[in-house]
Amino acid sequence: MKQRLVVMNGQRILQSEHEGVWKNQKVDKAGELKPGIYNIYMAEKADKSKRYDGVVVHTDNDNVYQKIDKKFVMHSRKDFDIVPVMGSAKSISYNDQGKVVVSVEAVTLSRGRSR
Repeated sequence: MKQRLVVMNGQRILQSEHEGVWKNQKVDKAGELKPGIYNIYMAEKADKSKRYDGVVVHTDNDNVYQKIDKKFVMHSRKDFDIVPVMGSAKSISYNDQGKVVVSVEAVTLSRGRSR
C-alpha cells in the first residue's frame, strides 16, 4: 500500500492510495514539518552501517521515516529506545548491537540571502 504525507496550512495529512485515488487516513498538526508532499512509500530500508542526517517526517507502528536530501529512509521502530519527534532534524546511526543511536543533526553552513 502506497502512503504519502501532505503538509500544508499547518496540517499533516497521511494519505493512502486505493485503486489510483489518494484518500485521507489521518489529519493532525504538522508541527515543525515544512509544507510539501512527502512520498514515504518510496523510502528505502536503512543500511545499519551508515549514518543518516535528516528530518524525521513520520512514524507508525513499524517504522520511523526520515528525509535525507530528496530521498526517504525507513528505520525499524523496534531499534529505537525513544522515537524522535516528527519534524526534528536528527543524525541516526547504529551501534554494534544494531540499536539506533540518535543525536542532534550537525548544523551545516550555507550561503543564503537575507534582508
